[in-house]
Amino acid sequence: MSRDFKMLIAGQWRTSKQVLEVKSPFDGSLVARTFLADKGQIEEAIASSDAVFPELRKLPAYRRYEIISKVAVGMREREQELASTIALEAGKPVKDARGEVRRAVTTFQLAAEEAKRLGGEVMPLDVSPGSEGRFGILRRFPVGPVFGIAPFNFPLNLVAHKVAPAMAAGNPMLLKPSPKTPITALMLGEIVTQSGWPVGGLNIINCTNEDTLAIWQDQRIKKLSFTGSAKVGWMLKAHAGTRKVTLELGGNAGVIVHNDADIGFAARRCTVGAFSNAGQVCISVQRIYVERSVFDAFRDEYLANCRKIKSGDPLDEATELGPMIEEEAAKRTEEWVREAVSDGAKALLGGTRKGSFMEPTVLTNTKPSMRVCGEEVFAPIVTLEPYDDFEEALKEVNRGLYGLQAGVFTNDMSRVLRAYEALEVGGVIINDIPTYRVDNMPYGGVKMSGFGREGLKYAIEEMTEPRLLVLGQK
Repeated sequence: MSRDFKMLIAGQWRTSKQVLEVKSPFDGSLVARTFLADKGQIEEAIASSDAVFPELRKLPAYRRYEIISKVAVGMREREQELASTIALEAGKPVKDARGEVRRAVTTFQLAAEEAKRLGGEVMPLDVSPGSEGRFGILRRFPVGPVFGIAPFNFPLNLVAHKVAPAMAAGNPMLLKPSPKTPITALMLGEIVTQSGWPVGGLNIINCTNEDTLAIWQDQRIKKLSFTGSAKVGWMLKAHAGTRKVTLELGGNAGVIVHNDADIGFAARRCTVGAFSNAGQVCISVQRIYVERSVFDAFRDEYLANCRKIKSGDPLDEATELGPMIEEEAAKRTEEWVREAVSDGAKALLGGTRKGSFMEPTVLTNTKPSMRVCGEEVFAPIVTLEPYDDFEEALKEVNRGLYGLQAGVFTNDMSRVLRAYEALEVGGVIINDIPTYRVDNMPYGGVKMSGFGREGLKYAIEEMTEPRLLVLGQK
């Protein structure tokens, strides 16, 4: 690729004096160059978002539907180009990147449909004396310019989960993609502008952390949609004041495998859940708890699956495990593993790295106090431990600061309902991994894992405000 990609500011493609080089996590080669916005360009982006809002809020539902549908078509037509770009700048295996593009197409298709379903309700108000003949109409109205901050691990679909609902709701979006993976987002910007979205309705800029905070502190921005680390997310929320915030943050997802489950299926799915995208997924399988009577059988099958994982060039169709986003992340991961082993953990598989590649790693004999258990590793590492009592396993999954999603493999409905009641997470996935996500479902966490929900219908609600009209006869 290795070409320049300009920022999208007030409907124009712009450069600046400060170049941002995007390099491959696989081999360090230059993927492309883009630019960091200066303060004047940031002001232009904010001002154009603010200026176009009156036009967008009046854009009829059928036009929003038509434009958003064209975006989906445009992405489908550029599927291979987008997938190759994701593989190059994020290090994601190209077959997984292709799946991400298809998910993003679905995300925009869902948003287009939801644009036609943004309704309300009629309610009786004559429930008290003095309100005879009165009724209310409740509608949702767009909040205004939305500031979207997206991470590197899904550089297209997590961007889509910010841009698509904003468009469906009639809001302008000022988007800051990850500086490690900005090119895919800029390509999406090309598709959106070619689809007829009004000028200024989508701005895409790269900027420093200092400028990011300054954008959010600008009161013309009415809503923040952030996906990233818990530390940064909660810091940004502290600056929200009265404005709306959605935070999709970290996790250290747990899985329970009980003795009545299909052990082979559970082992296969947990292999996918732990090592897809090199474990760099907020709902990646990080902790597995297996009932003791089937622990050995699960362990042996799981390790056999893990040993078959093929690492290599993300552009190779056979590659299943690509590099981590940068060598520093792999070094940090290797250090956490060494720290756990020195504290008594046993490495059943892996544990070392080569450059930005971290081996698939399975640890056992771990302690909740270890960072590989209690914090988000965001790496191809999983811990595997036995349990004797189902209630004990539920408590272990709940232990810690995070609560995004959890998986439970069991065929006993009483255990299903007990897990649903007890697990402190945003979603409980039965007979599958917590890494499962379909793009229309409500997605988000509790505790340190987030605030608010994504999923098209739910994200649109987060990007609108209900307003009541009271009517009646004299």
